[in-house]
Amino acid sequence: MSTTRSWTTATSPRRSGPSCRSGVDAALELVGCSVLADTLRTVRRHGTVCFTGALAVQWSVPDFSSYVIPVGVRLTGYAGQATDLPADIFARQLQAIAEGRLKVPVAEVYRGLEEVRDAHVDVESGTILGKHVVVLED
Repeated sequence: MSTTRSWTTATSPRRSGPSCRSGVDAALELVGCSVLADTLRTVRRHGTVCFTGALAVQWSVPDFSSYVIPVGVRLTGYAGQATDLPADIFARQLQAIAEGRLKVPVAEVYRGLEEVRDAHVDVESGTILGKHVVVLED
């Protein structure tokens, strides 16, 4: 699960299936501080949220309290670059994807810059689960 802006859409059976009602195992928060509390509530007890982005351009949580983190949910963060990842571990992940052992859910593939607007609309709508990929042709 990447992120959502709404707890209602995160728990919708149409979007995430029945298992989401008790929370997802992990969430990668890409939007940022403005939705962090919502993302924390979508994760099950003993699940993990990794805070790694600020697409909403809000870099801090006003009046942050650790009590916003649900009991038993882990909050971690990553602020490094791709070059910070050990090359052998990154290569193993790519190999697992290539061999089909690690599934990356692709919601939609958009072709060219002219479809970027459509990609943003689909991401913001929160109705299509998975990664939205824009392919730029040479």
